[in-house]
Amino acid sequence: MHATNMSLNDWLLRLESMHPKAIDMGLDRVAAVAQILGLTFSCPVITVGGTNGKGSTCAMLESILMQGGYRVGLYTSPHILHFNERARINGELVSDDSLCAAFEKVDAARRDISLTYFEFSTLAILLLFVEAGLDAVILEVGLGGRLDAVNIIDADVAIVTSVDLDHQYYLGDTREAIGFEKAGIYRAGRAAICSDPAPPASLIDHATKIGADLWLFGRDFNYSGDRQQWNYGGRSLRRNSLAYPSLRGANQLLNASAALAALEALRDRLPLGAQEVRNGLVMVELPGRFQVLPGRPQVILDVAHNPHAAATLAQNLDSMGFFPFTYAIFGAMSDKDVLGVISHLKDKIDHWYLTGLPLDRAADTQYLADCLRQAGVQESTEKGAECTIRHFSNPQEAIIEAKRLATENDRIAVFGSFLTVAGVMALKTTD
Repeated sequence: MHATNMSLNDWLLRLESMHPKAIDMGLDRVAAVAQILGLTFSCPVITVGGTNGKGSTCAMLESILMQGGYRVGLYTSPHILHFNERARINGELVSDDSLCAAFEKVDAARRDISLTYFEFSTLAILLLFVEAGLDAVILEVGLGGRLDAVNIIDADVAIVTSVDLDHQYYLGDTREAIGFEKAGIYRAGRAAICSDPAPPASLIDHATKIGADLWLFGRDFNYSGDRQQWNYGGRSLRRNSLAYPSLRGANQLLNASAALAALEALRDRLPLGAQEVRNGLVMVELPGRFQVLPGRPQVILDVAHNPHAAATLAQNLDSMGFFPFTYAIFGAMSDKDVLGVISHLKDKIDHWYLTGLPLDRAADTQYLADCLRQAGVQESTEKGAECTIRHFSNPQEAIIEAKRLATENDRIAVFGSFLTVAGVMALKTTD
């Protein structure tokens, strides 16, 4: 099929089979194509990496800057339902036609250079942003930092939200090893923000070694507050009487503080008033991050897929008050620390509905069940200690059955993978 006649779906199918590896760490190939395309930004760029909290921090930055009247581009990954979710300009998803046109340009520029799906799509979205004449660009790191395709751009401010164990095959199996990879997005002489309250020494050492301007949570910026409002304190800027972010859950003030530190570092180029910051925090939205759907029983969607995120989800479930029974719709990738995820949530869940997912990398439900039993989860019909483990081929079947059996006072937590959440969201959009 000729490139000009290809739909977005055609392009995405082509991208999936274009490179021999799904993930191929390194910047040489992608940087070479970026140079041919002439990808450079004249506006401020904020890059956001970290194990968890990236999406929330990006969403807050976008919302606040848009409230300030700036034209903003936001690149995030992965998407939940539609590829277009990865690229937003002024809060609007970019169109299929825009993406296809950008894919054509990248395809022409790459010549005989082979690119992965992520590298190719990253270049296309960066090109869209360059052509859009934006005031600010926010880029979420896909995996790690140092060797991620996003890191071909020298960001004016780089944020690392948190450092914990995930993607160990690619990044190393200690926080120190992973911290070094995350710190790879920092640049000499530019603001390097870390909102992890206990950053690994490797991150601090790397930032110091390259001469980055390191902002540490607790030293360079902080927050305080009560039930009604909170305050941000930075190096030379205080923001008082702030509304809590509309994103639910623990750690959101850490994420919000990192966003405000980044905006403080850019205050000369992107000035913002107090009301614009307040409005931005109140109006921010992010699907799939402790998202509570309207209606009964309560359904919570959360893309928690590593132990650190699962611990936060457990904390958030605790803060919701009493529910007679909690059902879990749980599906995960086989290369994740499934046992680590379960260990944080096993005492919060009464009924486990295990689901298969439409990807070769997905764990089968028998493996998930074995992990549950290894973690000490036992099926029981004893009154007051009821626990069931059931198997489903997909998240849609699992949520339909959970809703059939749950009372309006119960709750259903959907977690473990973006695809688990996507399956339930897809059903919701067709209701």
